[in-house]
Amino acid sequence: MSESDQNILVMEGISKAFPGVQALDDVHLTLKRGEILCLVGENGAGKSTLMKVLTGVDQPDSGKITFDGREIQAKSPQHAQSLGISTVYQEINLCPNLTVAENILLGREPHKAGRIDWAKMNVLAQETLQRLLGVDIDVAQPLGSYTVAIQQMVAIARALYIASAKILILDEPTSSLDVNETAHLFDVMRKLKNEGVGIIFITHFIGQIYEVSNRITVLRNGKLVGTYETASITRVGLISKMIGRSLAEFDEMSKIKLESSKHIRSDALLQARELGLTGSIQPFDLDLHAGEVVGLAGLLGSGRTETASILFGVEKPDSGSVSINGAVVQDHSPLGSIKRRVALCPEDRKASGIVDDLTVRENIVLAMQANLGWFNYLSLKTQYEIADRYIKLLNIATPSADQPVKNLSGGNQQKVILARWLATNPQLLILDEPTRGIDVGTKAEIQKLVLSLAEEGKACIFISSELEEVLRTSHRIVVLREREKVAEFSGEVDENTIIHAIAGSES
Repeated sequence: MSESDQNILVMEGISKAFPGVQALDDVHLTLKRGEILCLVGENGAGKSTLMKVLTGVDQPDSGKITFDGREIQAKSPQHAQSLGISTVYQEINLCPNLTVAENILLGREPHKAGRIDWAKMNVLAQETLQRLLGVDIDVAQPLGSYTVAIQQMVAIARALYIASAKILILDEPTSSLDVNETAHLFDVMRKLKNEGVGIIFITHFIGQIYEVSNRITVLRNGKLVGTYETASITRVGLISKMIGRSLAEFDEMSKIKLESSKHIRSDALLQARELGLTGSIQPFDLDLHAGEVVGLAGLLGSGRTETASILFGVEKPDSGSVSINGAVVQDHSPLGSIKRRVALCPEDRKASGIVDDLTVRENIVLAMQANLGWFNYLSLKTQYEIADRYIKLLNIATPSADQPVKNLSGGNQQKVILARWLATNPQLLILDEPTRGIDVGTKAEIQKLVLSLAEEGKACIFISSELEEVLRTSHRIVVLREREKVAEFSGEVDENTIIHAIAGSES
């Protein structure tokens, strides 16, 4: 069989742009029959957009898709399913109140005498689960009565049943599964692979990539880095491909960081002891001093954002304790954190940060007003004074403080979020991916700002997918892997040391 005959899917020159963002830039992907291909990359790499183009959620600006020997362009997910391309998402989008059988055959129920043939439906569902996945459960029970792992299997069974799928896309299917459940899923994947189904497996767990995949396609910043035989690339090599290198100037940042390190105080501003949350982050210890920038390094899914959420009170820990200025925190909540002068600049500025319909001024004063309480209203004069001060300080490109924030570029929106939290005069600032999706010049401005805030005595936790950015900006680096703190480095440390800590043991 020729290579072209082995390929069930070929995506060539796929490009897709959204306002202000080139999500995909001339990306190529091939999937062979009976193969498990891992699609990997950090947040913003383009994985989701590429799959949305394949399944008809988004239409490409350019490029060609060949499926099973003929050129296609799915118009919708339903159209993609009819072609034989099915997706099972991380968040299971089935109906927990319906039975397992109803979920598998929803919309395709067998009928008899004008009514649903419930007995036959149960038999078909039972046979489908047993034949395709080797799962034997009571299909007449509500789906919600079963574990997440079983629900995941039902979602796969539905995807295979309704489309007779030749391609199955599994988007982070193991994120909520334990070790045994993951092993069962991998057995199912291998069984489907042996039956000729091509599987695209999206995951952030490096160990799982090497356990189950044949090849790995790496995306970074909307571009194809390369496709590699799994056996031919080491974990360290793979992580290096995923993280990549930036073009920022090292010398200037090194001087600024060295100067700011002189201002680190000896007493701990924050102390976390055995702080953790089941399913989010393993218990960890962390000290943070005034005037210090601590970087959190690790891959997507390593627990960086979860750590930030627990420290800020978005999530409540179920083990350990955290102290601010020597006082143990009892009120684990965002409002409590704001009152303790702790601020969080969130990873997703669209979903958790910027309020599109408000002006630049209204966005900037939002956290300060929340801290004062809505009955202690900031006067318009004060609001304009605060907004104008930070527009000038951060060089926010806007015609005026009354400009709707949705009209600003991504980089300037990021600056508005920073302004919001700086206006609260925090003693501890948690920055989760503060430079994602913005240009190199603005990135450098934000990195310098972080170090200048440290010089003023503020403490900062800095999270970034770009390892070199973490190295440039941080006085100390904590490494996370698969939701666990695995290492901590102080002083000068090189990139390879961090990469090896992120990768863990070599296979």
